[in-house]
Amino acid sequence: MILSLVDEAVGSGARLRSACHELGLSVRTIQRWREPNGGEDRRHGPVTVPANKLSIEERQAILETVNSLEFRDVSPHQIVPRLADQEKYLASESTMYRLLREQKQLTHRERSKPATSRRPHEHAATGPCQVWSWDITYLRGTVRGSFYYLYMIEDVWSRKIVGWQIHEEESMELAASLFRETCAYLELDPDGLVLHSDNGGPMKGSTMLATLQKLGVVASFSRPHVSDDNPFSEALFRTLKYRPEYPSEAFSSLKHARAWVASFVTWYNTAHRHSAIRFVSPDERHDGRDKDILAKRHRVYQLARDNNPERWSGQTRNWEPVELVTLNPMRTKHESRDQDQAA
Repeated sequence: MILSLVDEAVGSGARLRSACHELGLSVRTIQRWREPNGGEDRRHGPVTVPANKLSIEERQAILETVNSLEFRDVSPHQIVPRLADQEKYLASESTMYRLLREQKQLTHRERSKPATSRRPHEHAATGPCQVWSWDITYLRGTVRGSFYYLYMIEDVWSRKIVGWQIHEEESMELAASLFRETCAYLELDPDGLVLHSDNGGPMKGSTMLATLQKLGVVASFSRPHVSDDNPFSEALFRTLKYRPEYPSEAFSSLKHARAWVASFVTWYNTAHRHSAIRFVSPDERHDGRDKDILAKRHRVYQLARDNNPERWSGQTRNWEPVELVTLNPMRTKHESRDQDQAA
């Protein structure tokens, strides 16, 4: 059945590697299955016993030690050095953990709750003003240790900066005020809007949460101690601080900071061609003008291929509008593994 599905996908134009990836298999596995003998797995493991393999007596000694009255409530991280203080060596920490795992003894035994791994909340946007992301960043002042605080809200779907303010303090009242003023300026009813942020004090303060609840806004937060659950705002701040015009020293005054950020917002919204939205500006996408722009680019490329067909071995560049943007999308097991290996 799997081979027939792969054949169907490849016959429809898919690459063999992509089809195998969707099934969680490697290309070599499919090739082995197609061999005359049915692809029987002829691997038999090592012929000889590893020279460093623990004997039955050694394994038993380790298990008796870690389960003894002295060490039964201590992890292998603590057991190994304590044994060394007694002039004893039985095995490494990793070996002890491996044996405990094989015996199903590696379980959480403390009174506290075991650590859990939570997935980030996924939010999808198919148009502007559905999902917003916001954060606060520091702008260095002339006095050592002093900062100006830039509050900035970004529309996830269009990447447009829809609201921003700079203040000399960080507070939930100022954050709530910025959100209300942004909605009023856009003449937007925020009922049902998702507003995502990290777990900072202004983001989870009572005033901010009360404002969002009153307006019917869905408050979304990053997971505790996870730095990449608010990627849109983090990427925006990186773009801001790596602009060539960004002051190399410090902002001389609050007025200076506000003037510079105002010019940056104008450039970012109107002139910046964002790579994640097919290189149109956030303003063009937010207003719906990107479709005509991308359709024109598609016609240009089609004409270029018609005039020089020998230069094109496949389809032209994809200028289709990005219809769906997802904040913290759920990753499959294979995607997580591939990204971990790439890192």
